[in-house]
Amino acid sequence: MFPAYDFAVAGLSVPSGVPDQPTSLCETMAGARIRAEKARASEPDSDYWVGIEGGIEDSALGMTCFARVHVLGRDGVTGLGQTAVFYLPREVAELVRGGMELGHADDRVFGRDNSKQANGAIGLLTDDLIDRQAYYTHAVIMALVPFKNRELSW
Repeated sequence: MFPAYDFAVAGLSVPSGVPDQPTSLCETMAGARIRAEKARASEPDSDYWVGIEGGIEDSALGMTCFARVHVLGRDGVTGLGQTAVFYLPREVAELVRGGMELGHADDRVFGRDNSKQANGAIGLLTDDLIDRQAYYTHAVIMALVPFKNRELSW
């Protein structure tokens, strides 16, 4: 268990340097890293910088959805995490394959507006059993593992 710490957390909107809809694990990883680096450049006096990027990847089995988390520490430690991976319904995947961003495809299929800023694909597909916050929480915790276990090599 993590000891109690006082944290001040501030959200920043920084560009990812990748397309609005990353279409591979590599693009998604790069987007998370670039966001963390741009957060560090924007707020250099912080102790940690976190970049989060969501992406999709198509395969013969279907289109998967996931997000990556990249944490940079002032002392040079880096942590990486990833959300669970889930498959998108064919109706959504076909729109994304046609060039539509996932959030817009979700809105069209589910009759919503700006769902990517609300409950996201995971919330829509699970009736909010898992919402965006819950979906990203484990990935952020996984990215913090090297900071908790500094005596180990990463």
